[in-house]
Amino acid sequence: MTDSLNTTIITGASDGIGAEMARQLARQHGGKAALVLAARNVELLHAVAAQCQALGAQTLVMPTDVSIEAQCRALVDQTMQRFGRVDALINNAGISAQALFSDVKAEDLGWYEQLMRINLWGSVWCAHAALPHLKASQGHIVAVSSLAGLVGVPGRTAYSASKFAMTGFFEALRTELRGAGVSVTTAYPGVVLTNIRSRGLNAAGQAAGSSGLKEDNAMTVEECARLILEGMAKREREVVMTTKGKLGRFIKLLLPGVVEKMALAALKDHVKPQ
Repeated sequence: MTDSLNTTIITGASDGIGAEMARQLARQHGGKAALVLAARNVELLHAVAAQCQALGAQTLVMPTDVSIEAQCRALVDQTMQRFGRVDALINNAGISAQALFSDVKAEDLGWYEQLMRINLWGSVWCAHAALPHLKASQGHIVAVSSLAGLVGVPGRTAYSASKFAMTGFFEALRTELRGAGVSVTTAYPGVVLTNIRSRGLNAAGQAAGSSGLKEDNAMTVEECARLILEGMAKREREVVMTTKGKLGRFIKLLLPGVVEKMALAALKDHVKPQ
């Protein structure tokens, strides 16, 4: 019976983009959707699972901290025990941060490493555990990066570093898997209407409480999730979601100073370097 299911693991599935991708997959596939929902907030995960079940999907709630390798591997192991296959792994879990590097004290630099464990290593560990099963299903890997993984954003040195690292890792992995039938899609959202920035870390490694970016023209969660899932279904290499993002990556090659000014302009005045 599980052979007819389309089994998708989504990290960071408790709210925001991850939760919306789960709901959209449930709508698209109905009773053929098996959704493995992973995040740290169990209560929110169960709420998302109930929404997906109401749309006909089967669900597995997996409390997971992707900064811990053993939990990433347990996530895949439990998926195989329950559904017997993995058709897609969506690496969506992540944490943001906003702090000028000069404002970070030496004793607080440890959160840079923690950010890398969540944004990069969580994706690496999940991908490594799922890879044999994805090869068997000729499935999909999705890495939800950021425009900050294409263009360095001032005030977001740690976040940009982690997302650039994701970009490089999955670009190399995509080439390695060309003959295996496994697609690797890297998505580069811009500013999306989620809570990730207000929950992100400040210079002291504590919750920032507010976003440091202008959000006047922020993309909706629904649109962002739709574009990512469309890219996955079409086995696209990359999904760059905004016109500014598409232009910025090419202008950067010719006129890097212009792109730096664009990046500064995206910051709210109180967080700009003086």
